[in-house]
Amino acid sequence: MTVQIFDRPDVQEFLNELSGLNNGAGNPRMKEITHRLMSDLFKAIDDLNITPDEYWTGVAWLNELGARGQAGLISPGLGVDHFLDERLDAIDAALGIDNPTPRTIEGPLYVAGAPVSTGFARLDDGTDTDGHTLIMHGVVRGADGKPLPGATVEVWHCDTRGFYSHFDPTGKQAPFNMRRTIIADDEGRYKFRSILPSGYGVPPGSPTEQLLTALGRHGQRPAHIHFFVSAPGHRKLTTQINIEGDPLINDDFAYATREGLVPHVIEREDEASIHANGLNTPFAEIEFDIHLTTLIDGVDNQINEARRRAAA
Repeated sequence: MTVQIFDRPDVQEFLNELSGLNNGAGNPRMKEITHRLMSDLFKAIDDLNITPDEYWTGVAWLNELGARGQAGLISPGLGVDHFLDERLDAIDAALGIDNPTPRTIEGPLYVAGAPVSTGFARLDDGTDTDGHTLIMHGVVRGADGKPLPGATVEVWHCDTRGFYSHFDPTGKQAPFNMRRTIIADDEGRYKFRSILPSGYGVPPGSPTEQLLTALGRHGQRPAHIHFFVSAPGHRKLTTQINIEGDPLINDDFAYATREGLVPHVIEREDEASIHANGLNTPFAEIEFDIHLTTLIDGVDNQINEARRRAAA
């Protein structure tokens, strides 16, 4: 039997009531969003004949998701973060703004307050002995293509086990391991030494993995390095690069891979390069210039200050 009640006048009036549209108090924007989302949910229950058992199974899953702090993990997994980036791209296109360095998702594992240095930083503390040394460098450029001295480059990545400091379940990593803030030098250059990170997967048995499995999907990510880049007069850029050669580059459960964000990895084995970087063994090198875009009428129209992030 197919029964649908969504279009009944009393149901529509009920949606107005529960969304606060029938009173003059509260926040009009919150009312608008709540009315739309609850309308979509009610209509989905009607159209798909969602049973009470299915609904309450979903509620239990949401409770577990929140208890495990994984809302920020399932969001990219369901493509919401990527969709938001696509919308920002479309808004920029409508404004005639080109993004030489593409934006992409932030992910849930940023930590504020990383140690600050100028020009160069060592990200790793040397305890991950399985890591292959990485030297990454480039120039931060402004909307006019010129270098931006003093630009701020925040960078963070995981270790070879796929764990981030502050979120390492083994407790092995020291605070701010593989996290630094680099102030570009007088020529707009940044440079850091670290190790090549590994890819990682969502926690086994977690509510995030449970949903992805039900969708016939995996929860794995390719190796990547995150960046926040900012400078006066420019919009803050949120992006990440993938490590060339990772087999999951085009199969990222978080949909973060974008053209222009897979720079070439050069293996340096010559003595001159090794000694020039103060090393004793071969290393991997990535050169990656970062281009920022100008403010829109003096305002950063894409920054998200409201997002709650962990702070040490």
